Amino acid sequence: MSKKAKLYYFNGRGKMESIRWLMAAAGIEFEEVFLETREQYEALLKEGVLLYQQVPMVEMDGMKLVQSQAIMQYIAGKHDLHGKDLKERLLIDMYVGGTTDLMMVILPHPFLSPEDKLKHINIIEQKTKERYFPVYEKVLRDHGGNFLVGNRLSWADVQLIETILMVEEKCSNVLTSFPQLQKFKQRISEIPPIKAFLQPGSQRKPQPDDKYVATVRTVLQAYYKVNFN
Repeated sequence: MSKKAKLYYFNGRGKMESIRWLMAAAGIEFEEVFLETREQYEALLKEGVLLYQQVPMVEMDGMKLVQSQAIMQYIAGKHDLHGKDLKERLLIDMYVGGTTDLMMVILPHPFLSPEDKLKHINIIEQKTKERYFPVYEKVLRDHGGNFLVGNRLSWADVQLIETILMVEEKCSNVLTSFPQLQKFKQRISEIPPIKAFLQPGSQRKPQPDDKYVATVRTVLQAYYKVNFN
């Protein structure tokens, strides 16, 4: 029996959640080590396993992997989720780049004050509707298939469904003007490993709460700021 992958991160979403989604889509079993104290983090630093002194870190295939995009490129490539040729891989990487940019707009939200959270939701909604979702709506319409690239599930599809659900948690009616994305969401959500990951009791993490925020701040001794200009 092959050894399970091991994920080192907080007990919450953050930058590890997209890795969890991709592993679930690829059928990779994994266990998690949750960072809860500054001492745990410093121990990893002392071991020298955090190449850039950052998490997420994933231990798999005899390697300790860091940098979220590199980790996901490895998983996608190994499990046939990164296209059949160089052109498809390029498109997948472009579409993943867009959803990653939108996720980075959303990720600071739990760390903001109540007043700033209201402003931030407006920013999320505006950027989603004006910059990002129109791109994927057009790609799906022009491509005419069930997926963003080619005729099979890819990393880009997995990350887009994750992003759609993230935005809907903040702006429930965001898909009203995007019929192709509505169909995409329904279609991809029914793919067996994705459907399983969306069920209660899976390793998918809930929306970040105050405990998660406090733990991240304690472990990393860091604070998030958002530019509202």
